[in-house]
Amino acid sequence: MTRLLAEHGVVAIPNQDVDDDAFLDFLRSFGDLMFTEGETPVDGAPDLNVISNVGRTTPPKSTFHVDTTYIPNPPAYTALRAVEVPERGGHTVFSDQYAAYSTLPEADRAFVDTVDVTHTVTGLDGIEGSAVHPLVQVHPVSGRRALYLSAPARCVAVSGMPEAEAAEFVRYLVDHSTQESNLYRHAWAPGDVVMWDNRCVMHKADHSGVVGHRVMHRGMVAASAH
Repeated sequence: MTRLLAEHGVVAIPNQDVDDDAFLDFLRSFGDLMFTEGETPVDGAPDLNVISNVGRTTPPKSTFHVDTTYIPNPPAYTALRAVEVPERGGHTVFSDQYAAYSTLPEADRAFVDTVDVTHTVTGLDGIEGSAVHPLVQVHPVSGRRALYLSAPARCVAVSGMPEAEAAEFVRYLVDHSTQESNLYRHAWAPGDVVMWDNRCVMHKADHSGVVGHRVMHRGMVAASAH
């Protein structure tokens, strides 16, 4: 499974009749669990957090990102268990960051190999933090190079670049990474479990045009995962 995730970035497992306990057992088979401070834990399963549109008057906001990059050792894997699937919409969209790197113009590819990006936290009240990560990372399992980005608002500095120029460059890289031809859109069905490798994909939830309740339980596995 780790090899599949390293090569393909995302693995979708349909028709899983699992509860939170079974989901947690599955996650722990990959390594130690993590929890993002400031998220809402699942009742009875505090290692998981709930993602829900129930009771909201406006759709949640989501942009392409990588989970919890504002800490020195972000999670290697994230997984979602579909608890309630909407009648329409609510896809999760993934970008291939291997392809994002390999399709850059040669001069840009040479440059991104040499710089670091400072990531900071956004959207979590009362939570602060920042960490510096190489803009290109060699995946420890596949050995392939991938652009390691998050939402532009979270990528606050690029080493050796003025602030305005860095912001423009990050936006360019995110736009390049998230071209439609470089995306996989997962349409959720009841019983789906989807897991992805944060070291080679970005993701976002598409909340446009959602009809019905969308409830997911999320778990994350630490970067020391085998």
